[in-house]
Amino acid sequence: MNIKENTLRIATRRSPLALWQAHFVKESLEKKHPNLKVQLLPMTTKGDEIIDRPLSDIGGKGLFVKELEKAILNNEADIAVHSMKDVPMDFPDGLGLAVICRRGDSSDALVSNHYRSLTDLPIGAKVGTSSLRRQCQLLQIRKDLQITDLRGNVGTRLKKLDVGDYDAIVLASAGLSRLGLESRILQRFTSEEILPAGGQGAVGVECRFPDKTTLAVLQCLHDPETACKVTAERSLNRALNGGCQAPIASFAEFNSEKDELYLRGMVGDVSGIKILLAEGRMASDNAEDLGRTVAQKLLDQGAQLLLDQANYNSEASYK
Repeated sequence: MNIKENTLRIATRRSPLALWQAHFVKESLEKKHPNLKVQLLPMTTKGDEIIDRPLSDIGGKGLFVKELEKAILNNEADIAVHSMKDVPMDFPDGLGLAVICRRGDSSDALVSNHYRSLTDLPIGAKVGTSSLRRQCQLLQIRKDLQITDLRGNVGTRLKKLDVGDYDAIVLASAGLSRLGLESRILQRFTSEEILPAGGQGAVGVECRFPDKTTLAVLQCLHDPETACKVTAERSLNRALNGGCQAPIASFAEFNSEKDELYLRGMVGDVSGIKILLAEGRMASDNAEDLGRTVAQKLLDQGAQLLLDQANYNSEASYK
């Protein structure tokens, strides 16, 4: 942060949803700090450029953040704003997660122009998604579906649906709502139907560590309850050594009366034949331990074999 000019620079992707998130952080900071000047630095990432191949083939969702991180490390920007479900488990030396904002809708949504729910889709319907997590859970519900990879920003995906490339697509509810497209949601899946990705619906801010001035400015954005939930979810993913694109799901809920976290985790076979589920409860200040505990329950059921198979299939597809 430029203390003399009281200016904070935000590195952000150019997609409409990423810009919404960056503007949300900008406006929230300027409201809390009236004398602060916040500038947006829109950038194109490798993940945005390569849209003709599955994310699992080209390195996962970490490709959406690397260029932003380089900008911070090179002092071209002070912070980067991310969707937490896209943030890798590990950060480059010198960077870290500063705050996690209050979570929005964590659910997945079905969008279609002709069918109102997953049940209404015809036999063999073509459904678009770029997520192995969504793929395995959709096939668990409907083994007849034809799941096809779908890349691009929200607008691009909707256009592909609208021209008839798909019978339906599945997107994050939060992204559609934030872009004013909530009317396109025909079915919100409950977490019992499709367990969300760790961090889904939450926005996080990354910065240089220890940049105490910037950290102090950002604290007004931090939501402790959301951070606690996301910490447990990401801890599970880390314990499974899973990337953002692996067929892993995790979702934590908070019981304020008991000050307790309830975490559910899933590892799936991408064909939808086998789904492993585990759950656990702990005091909210043990979020990291809870994630590791539920991950171990999944490993005890044979989760590693499913993850190895997913990695093998991804590498074979890349070759």
